Amino acid sequence: MSLNELPSAERIHIVFFGRRNVGKSSVINAVTGQNLSIVSPVKGTTTDPVKKAMELLPLGPVVIVDTAGIDDEGELGEMRIKKSMEALNYADIAVLVTDSEPGKYEKELTEIFKKQNVPYIICYNKNDINNYSIKEENEISVSAETGDGIDRLKELIGRFAVKRTKPLVSDLISSGDMVILVTPIDEAAPKGRLILPQQMVLRDVLDSHAAAMVLQDGELEKALDMLSAPPKLVICDSQVFGKVSKIVPENVYLTSFSIIMLRYKLGIKAAVDGSRAIDELKDGDKILISEGCTHHRQCGDIGTVKLPEWIEKFSGKKLRFAFTSGGEFPDNVKAYSLVIHCGGCMLNETAMRTRTDICRSQGVPFTNYGVVISKIHGTLERSLEIFKK
Repeated sequence: MSLNELPSAERIHIVFFGRRNVGKSSVINAVTGQNLSIVSPVKGTTTDPVKKAMELLPLGPVVIVDTAGIDDEGELGEMRIKKSMEALNYADIAVLVTDSEPGKYEKELTEIFKKQNVPYIICYNKNDINNYSIKEENEISVSAETGDGIDRLKELIGRFAVKRTKPLVSDLISSGDMVILVTPIDEAAPKGRLILPQQMVLRDVLDSHAAAMVLQDGELEKALDMLSAPPKLVICDSQVFGKVSKIVPENVYLTSFSIIMLRYKLGIKAAVDGSRAIDELKDGDKILISEGCTHHRQCGDIGTVKLPEWIEKFSGKKLRFAFTSGGEFPDNVKAYSLVIHCGGCMLNETAMRTRTDICRSQGVPFTNYGVVISKIHGTLERSLEIFKK
């Protein structure tokens, strides 16, 4: 996979903020070298956040996000501001554009950046007509009109942006190992392709110079019989974990794509701890099931159908369920006894950490599809063994 083919969730998200008419969109266009954002003297031209995945030197693959003015007005303006502030939930770095010394809006926003631990840069625009006093290392003056300072701004973004490089499975396997990937092809599977976690894991296995065997659960038993030696690791889709665990020998490591993604994005411990809340559920408790992507719900959908059925059967309780998908996630989760999230392959690490932070700060247990499904099938300890070696 080339850098330019990286999914958006694996790219650095650079979010630009600013009041209306400070030249924020002009700065973005100068940084990207494209007419990504509409430039107009009319206030409020930018409405919902505009995202663009691209290659930005010297950073590499990024997502550039343009937001509405933080000083927008009226009922519609308030809605636009809310959308702009939601962009902080996935910002790896924020660039605050202004054409004057920081005032009320800028000071309030920088306090929010600090509170949410978002690295930020203050970019003073229009230095061709204004003189600015640069005091901090995260401040810079530019001119979107003349291009002055734009290259320095890109270098500054590269210096302050949070770059995370973590292995998926490469640290768990060695060159020459055999890894079996069990990928059910059912009504919910996308036509003509593997889902993103399966693609990512397969590529990481190949990059590790290990061998990969990709098959459906119905072919697993025969494939194991054909091998002259057991595989090092079997990774399966969460929904067939119970079936697969009965087929794979106990001396072979077994885990799920969802748990692999959980480890990659967040780490495992908090989700394992959170899953214990299932043992304490009471009749009438409410559970939030959240997915990071949006897709057409099929009959037997794992998030909205199978998980609720499995949890109620396991707990023996009559429960209430709520569902969110894509960019939706509530700021207030106090009404829930438990939040269960997918692997988050379509969300970047910042977005996933924001969601876990919301739950932790409000005392609500947070866990993951793969962890819950393994727990329900009595195979949680086994699914975690590979990470203890």
